[in-house]
Amino acid sequence: MNVLLTVILAVQMLAALVMIGLILVQHGKGADMGAAFGSGSSGSLFGASGSANFLSRTTGILAAVFFACTLLLAYFGNAQPRTSSSVLEGAAVTAPVPGAAASAASGAAQIPGTTASATGRVEVPAPAASGAAKIPTK
Repeated sequence: MNVLLTVILAVQMLAALVMIGLILVQHGKGADMGAAFGSGSSGSLFGASGSANFLSRTTGILAAVFFACTLLLAYFGNAQPRTSSSVLEGAAVTAPVPGAAASAASGAAQIPGTTASATGRVEVPAPAASGAAKIPTK
């Protein structure tokens, strides 16, 4: 299975590199205007319009090969069993200790400005007046 993935990956990389080269070699749509005024390359290897058809068809075939290789790599990548080496999976789970409410109340009582009552509830003082309440009246 590992050899198959390596072969598919190599084919995908080769298809991508050749496709990049073919796309860079192709002429744009604006290149046809120069041929209309006599600077055309009718004596080239593929003829007047043969290179456009050959290069575009080859690019399309390579794009299909690249797409198929991508789909195969995604399928085989999900099919393999995952062995995770996450630090969080090996973390110890702690259970709450009985009587934790009393320790929580004592912990909350250590916060400045709060007091703990005998029932374990934390009392927070009311905030000082703000806004319109601070405006002195006559």
